Amino acid sequence: MKRLVVTADDFGAAREVNDAVVCAHREGVLTAASLMVSGPAAAQAVACARRAPTLRIGLHLVLVEGRPMLPAGDVSQLVDAQGQFRTDLAMLGATLAFSRRARRQLAAEIDAQFAAFRATGLALDHCNAHKHFHLHPLVGRLTIRIGCRFGLRAVRVPLEPARLLRRAEPQAGWRAGALTTPFAQLLRHQVRAAGLLAPDRVFGLHWSGHMSRERLQGLIRHLPDGLNEIYLHPATGRYPGAAPDYQYREELDALIAPEVTQACRDAAAELGGYSDFGRRNQRTASSIAC
Repeated sequence: MKRLVVTADDFGAAREVNDAVVCAHREGVLTAASLMVSGPAAAQAVACARRAPTLRIGLHLVLVEGRPMLPAGDVSQLVDAQGQFRTDLAMLGATLAFSRRARRQLAAEIDAQFAAFRATGLALDHCNAHKHFHLHPLVGRLTIRIGCRFGLRAVRVPLEPARLLRRAEPQAGWRAGALTTPFAQLLRHQVRAAGLLAPDRVFGLHWSGHMSRERLQGLIRHLPDGLNEIYLHPATGRYPGAAPDYQYREELDALIAPEVTQACRDAAAELGGYSDFGRRNQRTASSIAC
């Protein structure tokens, strides 16, 4: 059986993103969105989600390149002089490895973001992280451990098979996921060991910000059996903080394109959120302190 979660990231980053999420769910194939609880338009995103009960909402943890939920002074090891999360991911990873104080602050911030999501009253469908920072082993472990206390059901694990990209677009290269695969494999083991749901494969890394309707249609037509996720970054237009090279409007157009909807029908793909498909490979995770 082909099961597919189609997710929009950065929900709450801007009104342009929120409007695109609503449109893509109402008129297209979008089934889920990942909420930035500290995003500039988070309150509007929550209001939109409450009016769309079939849209599954997860937490998009922001620990880099964004605004913390806690006061900057409480996460001083994680932010820059302006009180924004650091953008030097490699150096931040080293700080977390060698600084107990930084690790305590990281855990507190993750806890605060889960708590902020719970305060919305929305059902927690899944969790992932901005820039896939949960691939850092410490971040992934804390996300699972803290998320368990807040009813976490599923975690995105960005494992993207290059051979399937080339079936959708023969000229697609090999670089997709080459550096992140070992970390993603470790994360998937951690997620499933905790009794949580992890997808069999995820699409969106190689074509991040450039998921055209042709690419989306091609992926869906060649979708393998199992649980798949395709994530995009739709928006109605550019907004403050937008990535300079992302094709936001084109990704929205892809999500509502009739040929993409038809591809889902032709592939007999069952669409939904993670919570619609239930947990898989559950085991009692007595070794993980939830």
